Amino acid sequence: MGTLRQLPSEFDDCKAKQKRVSNFRNYLYHHQSRIPDYSLYQLLSIPIGSGAVESLIKRINQRLKITGAQWKSENVSQMLKLRCAYLNSHGLMRNYA
Repeated sequence: MGTLRQLPSEFDDCKAKQKRVSNFRNYLYHHQSRIPDYSLYQLLSIPIGSGAVESLIKRINQRLKITGAQWKSENVSQMLKLRCAYLNSHGLMRNYA
């Protein structure tokens, strides 16, 4: 993570905040493998927001709540598997044909 080295050194002069800044730097250093690289995700056109997922959940819920439809929990699970396989386009639909 290149930005870790680029944190402003001006913070080091502020005695009141020095401990907090030191803790923050240590946190970033020890957890940098868990911090997402959003600029890379954008470069690769990987969605980083939750809007698409939330929209899909809403759509699935609408379809499963069709008037007059009755679903058993095991059937809902199978429908979600089919939907995910279709959307992922990894050839998984052949398993259900």
